[in-house]
Amino acid sequence: MSQERHVAFVTGASRGIGKAIALALAEAGFDVAIGARTIEEGESRERSSTLKKSNTEPLPGSLQQTAKEIEARGTRCLAVYLDLLDAPSVGSAVATVEERWGRIDVVVNNARYIGPGHMDRLLDTPIDLIERQIHANAVTPLAIIKMTIPGMLRRGHGIILNVTSGTAMSDPSAPAGEGGWGLGYGMSKAAMHRIVGILAQEHADSGIHFFNVDPGLVGTERMAIDMAEYGFDASTMAAPSVIGRAVAWLVTSPDRAELNGQTIDGQQVAADLPDPASSSTS
Repeated sequence: MSQERHVAFVTGASRGIGKAIALALAEAGFDVAIGARTIEEGESRERSSTLKKSNTEPLPGSLQQTAKEIEARGTRCLAVYLDLLDAPSVGSAVATVEERWGRIDVVVNNARYIGPGHMDRLLDTPIDLIERQIHANAVTPLAIIKMTIPGMLRRGHGIILNVTSGTAMSDPSAPAGEGGWGLGYGMSKAAMHRIVGILAQEHADSGIHFFNVDPGLVGTERMAIDMAEYGFDASTMAAPSVIGRAVAWLVTSPDRAELNGQTIDGQQVAADLPDPASSSTS
């Protein structure tokens, strides 16, 4: 990439892994556009993973807070509303970033469906909820990719990075709600997982690189607050910043072309990087 400022667009950046990636890219020198539904702290939405109950208590985090932390790192931030199940909002978000900043060089598809069906068994889950998960987790990221690739082709470079999941590649050891996960989540992440390998072939030698990043288990705000009752212990998981470091390395490394079309183990990559604490004191 040239020396001019480049733009990263990160979805689901109001908290968790998306926020950590956005902050890490800001530290790496990118101007960062961030998209999510939660604009201001304290907004309420249905976040229960099961149809058996409702939970609309706000989770900590917002685009406004992430933007403040990005700008504190000395780079620009543009926050845009984006709902994975609302196509006009997705198109508007991408168009706004491209119109105001003239480009999107890195796309990080991190946002995913939040809501009932995630921890419900098939016989308890209406098919339309599975369809919603597939649309949010696979179809919408694909739409964002399709909207942003033409500009990357004109410039001769770009990076598409999908935050995948181990559920796309492996079976649970227990049923949904007892340490496992619902069919809609696994199906939708599996569909998303297939995108980059195919597009890496379609756009070989274009200067655009495509990656999956598997974050593993990460102790996000939602994992800590919501998922203990389903058998998950956030205190034993990696911090979101670990995945941020891995993504920042991937998008800035001159060796990334060798990994084009592959799935990257985010926690392993971060473990192999120099310790930032030791390097800052050396």
